[in-house]
Amino acid sequence: MVGVALSDCGRVDDATAYALHAQAARRALADAGLDRAVVDGFASAGLGTLAPVEVAEYLGLRPTWVDSTSVGGSTWEVMAAHAADAIAAGHAEAVLLVYGSTARADIKAGRRTGDLSFGARGPLQFEVPYGHTLIAKYAMAARRHMIEHGTTIEQLAQVAVQARANAALNPEAMFRDPVTVDDVLAGPMIADPFTKLHCCLRSDGGAAVLLAAEEYVRDCRTAPVWILGTGEHVSHAAMSEWRDFTVSPAAVSGRLAFERAGVGPQEIDFAEIYDAFTYMTLVTLEDLGFCGKGEGGAFVEKGRLLVRGGDLPVNTDGGGLSAQHPGMRGLFLLVEAVRQLRGEAGQRQVRARDGQPPRLGVASGTGGWFCSSATMVLAR
Repeated sequence: MVGVALSDCGRVDDATAYALHAQAARRALADAGLDRAVVDGFASAGLGTLAPVEVAEYLGLRPTWVDSTSVGGSTWEVMAAHAADAIAAGHAEAVLLVYGSTARADIKAGRRTGDLSFGARGPLQFEVPYGHTLIAKYAMAARRHMIEHGTTIEQLAQVAVQARANAALNPEAMFRDPVTVDDVLAGPMIADPFTKLHCCLRSDGGAAVLLAAEEYVRDCRTAPVWILGTGEHVSHAAMSEWRDFTVSPAAVSGRLAFERAGVGPQEIDFAEIYDAFTYMTLVTLEDLGFCGKGEGGAFVEKGRLLVRGGDLPVNTDGGGLSAQHPGMRGLFLLVEAVRQLRGEAGQRQVRARDGQPPRLGVASGTGGWFCSSATMVLAR
């Protein structure tokens, strides 16, 4: 990974989703110090009838390698793994991953409504008539974990509190004012047990990541971040087909990524974890092996996720709970991980024990309602 960038994020009322794609792409190329002409691979999802054809045309690209994998929020970790394989096989030399969305602005302008579900076709037809919304699916899984493992609502609230504390160090975060456990618990109920602050914010924004063959590294403006290992897994579409609500597909994608990287969870300096809801952070920490099954509640309540004072900083930019969440947030995880490994994260910079930037990081995306997961182990 040789170039990363965000577009303008947060409240962006005067740009289209295409424009946010372009802004992020230009900034990522500038970050790498490479010209658009080197890009021969392109990956995009979530915009256009023929994604990524329409977005590539808008950006003035004519790629000879393309990927439009769409598995929800983990899409971008899957695409990055595919791009790395393509580069290693000689099928592409420089692959641009880009995403942009005006999810917040569209709702404010009345161009769309909130997403209660993903539709009512296929297996979803058996759930939608009973009011089983997207948020309710996550809430039900969280409640199962609370029943089986004694996880408390206060422990889940700690995830939101620590994410906001990290966001306070990030000038690009949408919400930076501190919150307490009491603030989280006192919020309006969205889907039991989730109150408002257990749920991600809705923002506008875009992100881009450029992956390139090793021979390009010497021409780049910044030091590269290396992909050591990847893993992906799909679990279910219908909730009735999910064998255990307390185990996410990260249990498989994480194991594969660590095995292929040749490192273990105990060696990781920080983690960027998809956090549309507080429970996602907690259960993914368990499934990646940072703590045992059922121990996530005790793990998060000790302040371990904090950039300042935590022994495993998680979602160092504030995550989807506080920084930005314009829809599929997986690409934002990779941008933040690269910035941390390059030592470019400013006040929120994680430091290894020797005072240097971290050596190893993990980015783990989740899609749907724990339907898919993809995990990457990254190194400086």
